[in-house]
Amino acid sequence: MRSTRKLAAFAALGLTLAACSSEAGEQAAEESASAPTVAEDVEFPEGSTMAEIAEAGTLRVGTKIDQPGFGLANTEGTPEGFDVEIAKIIAAELGLSEDQIEFTETVSANREPFIQQDRVDIVVATYTINDARKQVVDFAGPYYEAGQDIMVAAGNPEGIEGPEDLAGKTVCSVEGSTPAQNIRDNYPEAQLTTYDVYSKCADDLRNGNVQAVTTDNVILTGLVAGSEGAFELVGNPFTEEPYGIGLQLGDTEFRNFINDVLEESFENGSWADAWDRTAGAITGEPAPEPPTVDRY
Repeated sequence: MRSTRKLAAFAALGLTLAACSSEAGEQAAEESASAPTVAEDVEFPEGSTMAEIAEAGTLRVGTKIDQPGFGLANTEGTPEGFDVEIAKIIAAELGLSEDQIEFTETVSANREPFIQQDRVDIVVATYTINDARKQVVDFAGPYYEAGQDIMVAAGNPEGIEGPEDLAGKTVCSVEGSTPAQNIRDNYPEAQLTTYDVYSKCADDLRNGNVQAVTTDNVILTGLVAGSEGAFELVGNPFTEEPYGIGLQLGDTEFRNFINDVLEESFENGSWADAWDRTAGAITGEPAPEPPTVDRY
């Protein structure tokens, strides 16, 4: 159940993303970031999720492996990015080092099932908080706020400036994602194609099988950066996408713990440092102001 074998399959997702991962990794190494300081002599309430994870000595984390800057498997199959660093910050406060994290690939469609089936302890995977999802899982955060945007071929040959221009166009997104559902619900004249991962959408755009790819702007920015000039971002966000950390429904104690960890990272600079070494290194954008945690 905790197997990380799926990470090895990343090699099949395409050389473009692998190259982007390598470049991002080199830049991160040059900035010589240190791992979060692991808390010592941690004590948690008996029977709490925190106590169980600390005793097990492993934090099981679901993340994505095809999204430069947030969750991308490097050439060794190890995920790296902003989401990964957020997971490390949480693990450190549980008294666990980064070597005690077990990463499992979670695509958009299986994030809730993996939490419900206890295959992971948390999901940190560009995971938008919304009311429908809050019926089946709990969320800590948000720890980042993105917005849905559109990626097109370089030069924007179709003249797509916003979602209204997708009518009659073939647009690609990922099944189970909020961007895909937004297109279905609000822009039905677009011809939607979906896959399980965004790298397949990028391949379709490169091959001319689709005219656009839509998802959150930070994800698209990473894909653009790794495209060697083949893609560009429209740059017209049309939704708000607060990224949260998914966990078991009803585990308020664990959710409050993670929220405390996030707020501390906002204040002590570790959150901004994590951004600068990952997503920021790819996008060239400095760390934004952190969002306000929603303690619903």
